[in-house]
Amino acid sequence: MDVKMKSRGIGLNFFVLSFFVFSSILPLSFSAANQPRSFKKPDHHFGSSAVFPVQGNVYPLGHYTVSLNMGYPPKLFDLDIDSGSDLTWVQCDAPCKGCTKPNDQLYKPKNNLVRCVDQLCAEVQLTTDHHCATPDDQCDYEVEYADNGSSLGVLVQDYVPLQFTNGSVVRPRIAFGCGYDQKFSGSTSPPSTAGVLGLGSGSASILSQLHSLGLIRNVVGHCLSGRGGGFLFFGDDLIPSSGIVWTPMLPDSSEKYYSAGPAELFFNGKPTAVKGLELIFDSGSSYTYFNSQAYQAIVDLVSNDLKGKQLKRAIEDPSLPVCWKGAKSFKSLSDVTNYFKPLSLSFTKKKNVKMQLPPEAYLIVTKYGNVCLGILDGTEVGLENLNIIGDISLQDKMVIYDNEKQQIGWVSTNCDRLPKS
Repeated sequence: MDVKMKSRGIGLNFFVLSFFVFSSILPLSFSAANQPRSFKKPDHHFGSSAVFPVQGNVYPLGHYTVSLNMGYPPKLFDLDIDSGSDLTWVQCDAPCKGCTKPNDQLYKPKNNLVRCVDQLCAEVQLTTDHHCATPDDQCDYEVEYADNGSSLGVLVQDYVPLQFTNGSVVRPRIAFGCGYDQKFSGSTSPPSTAGVLGLGSGSASILSQLHSLGLIRNVVGHCLSGRGGGFLFFGDDLIPSSGIVWTPMLPDSSEKYYSAGPAELFFNGKPTAVKGLELIFDSGSSYTYFNSQAYQAIVDLVSNDLKGKQLKRAIEDPSLPVCWKGAKSFKSLSDVTNYFKPLSLSFTKKKNVKMQLPPEAYLIVTKYGNVCLGILDGTEVGLENLNIIGDISLQDKMVIYDNEKQQIGWVSTNCDRLPKS
């Protein structure tokens, strides 16, 4: 969903609202290049995982990224990880609008455009009446996001070399977008990343393509550190054998993001009036968003609990809508967490399934030395009644999206330590 603040303004790049097919813009006559031999399917078949170090933080950067080798010869691209969308795209070395990277950091197609008649092209269309003027038409795409940001480009297929935890190396050909017309919302600078790594469950995602090639199980997970960094993995090899809390995914084949619920909000271990929440787990959102009613209830609960304590509203802090200041500037969350009570989400479809949200999972300390609420009003910014669990609430947890068993799991862990691979 890519819900961003600060570095990107408020960007609600959650589920893809629409795909459109445009007339051919890029020529098909890209120069050919020597290509490596096609990979052979490994003997382990579904027995391993690919692990990627993650960079970034919730504040002040506002996003988490991975560096992924793509193309031949392979080149590293830093991509914003986004479990709220499925199409991966990189900035394209073509006549370009809204591209922020220098030419040597752009992806250059080499006679490898996906044709319009390809089944994968049909998979990324909004309607079922996908039509190609001629069989050799290229597969154009446009991803439009809820904040009016977008990426326009062409679908390509290229090598994405991967090393698995069992030591094997494969070079599958994966389809992804080569974007040459990006639009970004708000008045802030465009993001510094080269594109988006779509981790959603749609057929166009890298995860789904790797699974269809028989390389991994259809499982993806991430572990985002509250101190910055962490790791991302494809496959099920790293899932702990015990300790994980699982809840079913909501069955909704029309969307490609991960949702669960209904859930009830607890404050300091006690139930609240906020019930029936359907929640989208979104690694592309910096903060957590609730609908207006739930959001206002949380603000009231937290504010009322702070009465009589040494905190006052810091209305002059522009970082987030609701901030507080103390007698002196705060340097870290450890200075303020004792003022705040924990939240939790109880998933009512399964007994005793709760996601704990300690103060560290919903607060930030700003550069001004104040503490701010990292839970925002989603209705106010165009999410209507959707509720998003963003990075701030996913930190210091291994979060697993198991598309085969249709369940989402999490367990508190040390995300600073990269698994051995």
